Amino acid sequence: MSVPLAPRSRTPLPEQPAPAAEVWPASTRVLPGGDLAVGGVPLAELADRFGTPSYVIDEDEVRARARAWRAALPTSDVAYAGKAFLSRAMIRWIEEEGLHLDVCSAGELELAALTGFPAERIVLHGNAKSPDDLRTALRLGVGRVVVDSAGEVARLAALVPPGARQRVLVRVVPDVAAGAHAAVRTGVAGQKFGLPLAGGEAEDAVARILGQHRLELTGLHCHLGSQITGLEPYVTAVRRLVPFLAVLRERHGVTFPELDLGGGFAIAYREGEPTVDPRAYAERVCGELVLQCARFDLPVPRLTVEPGRWIAGPAGVALYRVLAVKHTGERTFVAVDGGMSDNPRPALYGVRYTVRLVGRASGEAPRAMTVVGRHCEAGDVLAEDVPLPGDIRPGDVLAVPASGAYHLSMASAYNLVGRPPVAAVSGGRARLLVRRETLEDLRSRDLGD
Repeated sequence: MSVPLAPRSRTPLPEQPAPAAEVWPASTRVLPGGDLAVGGVPLAELADRFGTPSYVIDEDEVRARARAWRAALPTSDVAYAGKAFLSRAMIRWIEEEGLHLDVCSAGELELAALTGFPAERIVLHGNAKSPDDLRTALRLGVGRVVVDSAGEVARLAALVPPGARQRVLVRVVPDVAAGAHAAVRTGVAGQKFGLPLAGGEAEDAVARILGQHRLELTGLHCHLGSQITGLEPYVTAVRRLVPFLAVLRERHGVTFPELDLGGGFAIAYREGEPTVDPRAYAERVCGELVLQCARFDLPVPRLTVEPGRWIAGPAGVALYRVLAVKHTGERTFVAVDGGMSDNPRPALYGVRYTVRLVGRASGEAPRAMTVVGRHCEAGDVLAEDVPLPGDIRPGDVLAVPASGAYHLSMASAYNLVGRPPVAAVSGGRARLLVRRETLEDLRSRDLGD
């Protein structure tokens, strides 16, 4: 059943407050009548054109944020973490901005190859890489494979063609607790990623790789977690990794030219939340790396960082249309045409978002409301206790900023609701990057009896 569009206001109304700059793309503007424009295109117009739910991504914001890391770390490698959001357009943008690419599967590798991304600038991660993942990486000639377990050393070496050598990094666990939720803290002992420094597992893996003539160990890798708001965890990691590099030199007679400190840099989902500044990172963390290397008389390794969410997240806006408004006791529930199938993060990690009415202005005072999805789960809640106008009604369009990362990449077809499309905006124009998943797409995979 279609839901009628809410009527657009044709009389001048007071403008809504300007959106918070740290949450919305920098190009966001308030239009007369209450709509917002991103990349020069009104959001309500995009909702009408591409339907809802849909994702909008500001190409210029992506490029500007990629440039911010390149400018802050001109002598380092900046690898975009593709798991945040990956499409052919995104791959092309980051390639043109001089970034490297961090991937986790054969599927992401093949998409990068299809787009023409230089394989030597690709890093392959994963705690449990399949044989297909490794074969695809070797066939395409990826720059680095991150070894995540001792058993992976022999498996990878056996797949390297005779006469060839594959460059690898060893993922180590410095036992640094960082990240917004226990499920995304990957730098501590007792989780599935990497090899602990304590206990000798990391050094054992290094020794195994050094014994494989088809593998070339170029350095260490670590990733502490996600949505990390401060710089001290990275500083602590440097203070633990550099002494380990000194131990490896002493015991194995080798020094390594590379150090990958991963990503996990926080963005703001609501006004006033802390974020990581690339310039501050460069000053504090790179400064500590230089200091520690001098202390142990080691050459300073070439640094790699892996921002994903930081680049894609603030460039994206999710659009929904209101289906129903329900008053239950003292609570008001605003049900929209999307939910946990296009954004599972609130259910998984308790993430809280900003929500704004677009497409019309309202003279009604805001009230605390809970925006919920359409799925058959009590936990299908997109945003709890957010201020929305008291006259919110079916057909209204709601916009959720900071939606460019871990939305489409984690989306599902729960309840056989297809995944939303992605539209890019720039310079007042919009174009479709990823089409909507249709019912026919879903049916075509079901072969029957």
